[in-house]
Amino acid sequence: QTAKDMRAKGQRVWCVPFARNVSGIQIRGNAETWWGKAKGLYPRGDAPVVGAVMAFSATRSMPMGHIAVVSDIVSPREIRVDHANWKRNEVSLKMAVIDVSDDNDWSAVRLESQPGAFGSTYPINGFIYPTGG
Repeated sequence: QTAKDMRAKGQRVWCVPFARNVSGIQIRGNAETWWGKAKGLYPRGDAPVVGAVMAFSATRSMPMGHIAVVSDIVSPREIRVDHANWKRNEVSLKMAVIDVSDDNDWSAVRLESQPGAFGSTYPINGFIYPTGG
């Protein structure tokens, strides 16, 4: 069902079911648990690949973490992601994400939440690849 249908029924549009449906990675539970739960089930790493799930670390402002699915590789330091509930109850497609980590390892990113403007820096655990399972 679409985000619009879910909102019409008073349902929240969450990042986890969205990412599970788009990526095919069958992990359940809050976003901040995905990185740990993927160990031994799915390959994990620090390089973005189209179709992989980017696992955000839990932070004070985002205690349940967040996950997004890589939809495009733009350059070594920029990707696009599809995800849900970054903007409350909305699905955001092809949102730009830039790697701002000191070691160019995608451990810290900023997202283009508004056109032409990148927001706060968020810590990333890494990428979960859909080839395992």
